[in-house]
Amino acid sequence: MNRRMLAAGLAALTTAWLVPMPSQAQAQSTWPDRPVRLVLPFAAGGAADVVIRIVGAAVAERVGQNMVVENRTGGSGNIGTEVVARAGPDGYTFLVGSPGTLAINPHMFQRLPYDVRRDFIAVSHVASFPQVLVVHPGVPAKTIEEFIALAKREPGKLNYGSSGNASTGHLITEMFRSQAGIQLEHVPFRGGGPAAQALVAGTVQMVIDGLPTWLSYMGGDQIRILGVTSGQRWPGLPDVPAIGEKAVPGFDLGSWVVLAAPTGTPQAVLERFASEIDVALKRDDVRQRLAQAGALPAGGTPAEAQAFHMRELEKWKRVVEVSGATIN
Repeated sequence: MNRRMLAAGLAALTTAWLVPMPSQAQAQSTWPDRPVRLVLPFAAGGAADVVIRIVGAAVAERVGQNMVVENRTGGSGNIGTEVVARAGPDGYTFLVGSPGTLAINPHMFQRLPYDVRRDFIAVSHVASFPQVLVVHPGVPAKTIEEFIALAKREPGKLNYGSSGNASTGHLITEMFRSQAGIQLEHVPFRGGGPAAQALVAGTVQMVIDGLPTWLSYMGGDQIRILGVTSGQRWPGLPDVPAIGEKAVPGFDLGSWVVLAAPTGTPQAVLERFASEIDVALKRDDVRQRLAQAGALPAGGTPAEAQAFHMRELEKWKRVVEVSGATIN
């Protein structure tokens, strides 16, 4: 009798494991039933900020809930990133990740309050874009080669701004400086927007950041674009040379936006969000606005986004090692 009861109990237990928990089974159909928070660890106005607001607005129209972009600045992006790492994995808090937070900081900082491999799971590779090398119009250089020559004539006298220590722009500029054999002084800011404003004001002479950062200055005389950080010219700026084209042969570093969730977020939510982003990225108006912002839409599944993130994590590890940069 006891054996029959035990067998029946085991069968019931096995059956229970095969039945999804209500929260998991219903997650995809009910999500989202309230506003979704997208935490961006840098100031408004930067490249990632522009991209996620374009895509987030399109997703919000379809799902009927606001996608609230929350700018949590400071600590080279670590403050906002930690906020998401510590958030409950309920599908309502996500990280707007970039190379700086998801691929550079893990190798740059000796200690971090989070682990990108342990604490995050990628949802979608939203978009990619090269960075743009921009100088103040008062800088007597019209080409990348002339800028390098100027920096060599006046070592240490030129400074550059970035969106923060260990940010994408910081690392790319350090690689550019190292491979070009020049000395530049680093002035970090809390985001690409403030760095761009400092360049326009003449506080810094050069900034490398994503094209969306410079949109409001395009067509005027406040900035001068010398090049893009890719190995080949960017289709959206066909007249602007690539750094790797001639000035620094082989130079090829770009940026991206990857949406990530706290580990443990229901897989159904990840799949639904990635699917909604894909739909948004196929809209003509969204693609046009992203193109105007210098961004190429990507998309794909969470698994593809996760694989992309892991590849970039290893790539930027090598960049950090070559640059020799580190932050305690």
